[in-house]
Parts: sequence; C-alpha cells; structure tokens
Amino acid sequence: MNLAAHLDELRKKHTALSEKVEKAQASLAVDDLDIVAMKKEKLRLKEEIERLAHG
Repeated sequence: MNLAAHLDELRKKHTALSEKVEKAQASLAVDDLDIVAMKKEKLRLKEEIERLAHG
C-alpha cells in the first residue's frame, strides 16, 4: 500500500471514529470509559496521519 492510500485509510477510520464518538456521547447507554478509549484512538490516528503527512 502506498503512502497516499494509507493516509486515506487512516482519515476514513478517523472520520468514522469521530462519528461513533458523537453518537456515543448522545447516548446514555455508552460507558464514559468507552468514550475515552475511542477518543484516545481517534487522537492516535490523528497524530499518525500528521506524522506521515508532514514527516
């Protein structure tokens, strides 16, 4: 997989996770620890995207 395709996949995962976090925050049935874990993964993806795109 080339770099552009990899970055595209990471961006898609980040966007999907962002939507999942928004839905989870609106739901009372989702545990706060699960939301925190999703946010950490979202941040990890963002940092990897920036590292690959600019470094």
